[in-house]
Amino acid sequence: MIRFEQVTKRYPDGTTAVDDLSFEVSEGELVTLVGPSGCGKTTTMMMVNRLIEPTSGRILVNGEDIAGVDPVRLRRRIGYVIQQVGLFPHRTVLDNTATVPALIGWKRARARERAAELLDLVGLDPKRYGPRYPDQLSGGQRQRVGVARALAADPPVLLMDEPFGAVDPVVREQLQDEFLRMQAAVRKTVLLVTHDIEEAVRLGDRIAVYGQGRIEQFDTPGAVLGTPATPYVAGFVGADRGLKRLSVTEIEADDLEQPPVARLDETGENAAERLRAEGARWAVVLDTQGDLHGWVGIDDLGTSRPVGDRVHRMKAWVPVGAPLKQAFGVMLQHDAGWVAVLDGSRFLGVLTPAKLHEALRRSVDADALGVTRGQVDFESVADA
Repeated sequence: MIRFEQVTKRYPDGTTAVDDLSFEVSEGELVTLVGPSGCGKTTTMMMVNRLIEPTSGRILVNGEDIAGVDPVRLRRRIGYVIQQVGLFPHRTVLDNTATVPALIGWKRARARERAAELLDLVGLDPKRYGPRYPDQLSGGQRQRVGVARALAADPPVLLMDEPFGAVDPVVREQLQDEFLRMQAAVRKTVLLVTHDIEEAVRLGDRIAVYGQGRIEQFDTPGAVLGTPATPYVAGFVGADRGLKRLSVTEIEADDLEQPPVARLDETGENAAERLRAEGARWAVVLDTQGDLHGWVGIDDLGTSRPVGDRVHRMKAWVPVGAPLKQAFGVMLQHDAGWVAVLDGSRFLGVLTPAKLHEALRRSVDADALGVTRGQVDFESVADA
């Protein structure tokens, strides 16, 4: 969808902002450009909508060399979100959102209908927020309107320049969550500029790590964190890159252990006898469909009453596919030695600290070897 071919931007004073840049962004992919201030990442993005013209090389959008496209027409088909939002203060939220559709000739009713749809998509009730003016919104709400406005004309490409940098950390995380949910629904081709490696890792399908005017590594978040291509990348992502990688490594069924199980309708006497035979002090409690109902300790059992009468609620659990970071956080929050992993309500197993560490190491090895995690045996992980 977006292709850079040996693109250089050099200013009259001799400063080279971008030097011989070549990379490609696939349709529907979200690529984050991350690096320190002055490294060329914003220049790269602004050349896509010709707010900055390259000195040499070509940039193609959907196979078309943008050098031959009228800049105004080009910008009207590319969404653009900036840190300070840039809403028109004298126009309502609904009219702000409908700006681009109106500019390209949509009828007013259609443009406003589309604006209402987009406000709803970004989590703002159009009936409540549409009539308001920008100064009646919080910073996070204005950012949401900025995203909605950029999407209003249904552009295939979305450019985002530090879109969540002007809000506090709590609101930033909420906006990131909302944007990921929205991106899963609309699948735009996105270039997102950030200086925050954690944001880049969390949002990007791939990350371009910038040095001075060049990309030092262009890869998946897991690969950048697990196998930095250069000492510069290793230094930029930080010595705690293993912890950061927890946020992009998902829990898989093969990561889990199978604990003792007690059935909801069996007697406490039978369950206690089985646990003693297994040398276990506790069990997860499941029904006949394998759905999780909680846990029970051996000291709770020993009577003819059903296990279901003595079950404790399971507080430490996560869904399969959740990041390892979420599982680790739940362990710490509940002071638990493991977390249950569910597929809906169906119990799959438990993730222990040892298994969490093994899953992380498998993930690193898999990226290094170019294989799936399931193809990495534990011996290779242990020896690494």
